[in-house]
Amino acid sequence: MVKLRQYIPRLAAGAYILNSGLTKRGADEEAARGMHGLAAGTYSFLEDVEPQQFAKSLSTAEIALGAALVAPFVPTGLVALGLGAFSGGLVGMYLNTPGMTREDGVRPTEAGTGLAKDVFLLGIAGGLLVDALSRKK
Repeated sequence: MVKLRQYIPRLAAGAYILNSGLTKRGADEEAARGMHGLAAGTYSFLEDVEPQQFAKSLSTAEIALGAALVAPFVPTGLVALGLGAFSGGLVGMYLNTPGMTREDGVRPTEAGTGLAKDVFLLGIAGGLLVDALSRKK
């Protein structure tokens, strides 16, 4: 059973990610190329994926993760791992994309602020995972 202390951050993150996935559903070619280019610039294994297919897959993954986060019957430990993997990839993209961070490599530039916010999702994932693994129920 999901505890209220777990469900509040799950609902916040899940609603955000679910909306993001639904917004990407049916992305036009230009939007798909933009999403794909940003991701493939950091994760080279994505270079061979067709942009429209990438956008559709990203949308589907975000919808699935968002729905799992808001569904109280999905175990918190499981959604914490999914959210951690997803947000870790986003934070990695932020840290490794030229022009997103200042000279220190951490603080965001104006262009990087949109991606830098994903550190909150990573923090939520960490908190949920620690709480789920805690013996204190």
